[in-house]
Amino acid sequence: MALEVMFGGNMQQMMKQMGMDMDEIDADKVEIHVGDQKFVFKSPQVSKIDMQGQEMFQLQGDYTKEEQGPSQEDIELVQEKTDCSEDEAREALKNADDVAEAVIEVQ
Repeated sequence: MALEVMFGGNMQQMMKQMGMDMDEIDADKVEIHVGDQKFVFKSPQVSKIDMQGQEMFQLQGDYTKEEQGPSQEDIELVQEKTDCSEDEAREALKNADDVAEAVIEVQ
């Protein structure tokens, strides 16, 4: 714990006095979805901090950034139901909330 070193090893005691409680979460992977991007943290360090009834999470670690898009399965389903091209199906899925709405959009 870097914070304990910084504050002389009494970090847990100081946090309790301030009404804070911190727990480590043993997470294998964390994904954060932001628009069309996905941030994937493998073997992250995750802490949950409870401060006067408010829960906060601290996330540290290396991540990869991936572009998200519709699954190949969804693309094929829209194509099958509408007889459209792959590009048309992909675009409809991008603009729709789900596969059914994409099918309606293409028709």
